[in-house]
Amino acid sequence: MDTRIANLSKEFNIRELRESDLDSNPFKQFQKWFDDALKADPIYANAMTLATATTDGRPSARMMLLKDFDENGFVFYTNCESHKGDHLTQNPRAAIVFWWSQLERQVRIEGNIEKVSDEEGGAYFNSRPRGSQLGAWASEQSRVISSREVLDRRMQELEAKYRNQVIPRPPYWMGYRLVPVSIEFWQGRPNRLHDRLRYRLVEDGAWIIERLAP
Repeated sequence: MDTRIANLSKEFNIRELRESDLDSNPFKQFQKWFDDALKADPIYANAMTLATATTDGRPSARMMLLKDFDENGFVFYTNCESHKGDHLTQNPRAAIVFWWSQLERQVRIEGNIEKVSDEEGGAYFNSRPRGSQLGAWASEQSRVISSREVLDRRMQELEAKYRNQVIPRPPYWMGYRLVPVSIEFWQGRPNRLHDRLRYRLVEDGAWIIERLAP
């Protein structure tokens, strides 16, 4: 056993999380924590792990960026022909996790996936930096390529093709919304006795709050 790994540890002791601290609305509670995360890390507060699975249960996870959220759900964008796009087509359920180390906080969200409208997806694509727009065309995401030079050459060709032109949104580039059924707020506490408070959606559309053992 590599003791350097086994002995990596940190005692969590910044704050606690009580039921009385929570807003009754999980989206408003997320907004509060996200605002705190933005102050702690203005660049990567929206970084999250997206977990998907095939219909036969093969899981996969990767880092993504949250691009919007409201009471309808949590929005991200990707190539629908990528591995994660294939998973979301086969099995439109997913989970996302935010880890804000400076605050010793984690948020876990599980739910169902739906596609955002063309209007919403188009508006966001048009707001992206030009290089990112070209990159969406240049990369056949998740496909095997022979070299980095293939990608660079494709990018150069696209720069020439769309010089002084509006770059259209690729038909395979789209947005997804995770519509949550469960949102868990985790606050690190001493002795690994962390605070875990979960909002769970019940049949009448209400959210109930439950404390989970750490």
